[in-house]
Amino acid sequence: MDNGLLQQRLIGLFALALLLFNFPLLALWDRELTVLGLPLFPAALFFVWALLIVILAWLMERAAD
Repeated sequence: MDNGLLQQRLIGLFALALLLFNFPLLALWDRELTVLGLPLFPAALFFVWALLIVILAWLMERAAD
């Protein structure tokens, strides 16, 4: 993968993470609901965090090829 394209995708992923972990979007998850017995807010935070790690790992593995 082109180094410039990889940099652009990593910057885009960083910007996405900033948006997802910023107040207006975090307030969407602050509800009195549970998911598999866990409160929605921590479950959503963990899911988004894990998804960002998976995307980052996929981008870095693709860059190694």
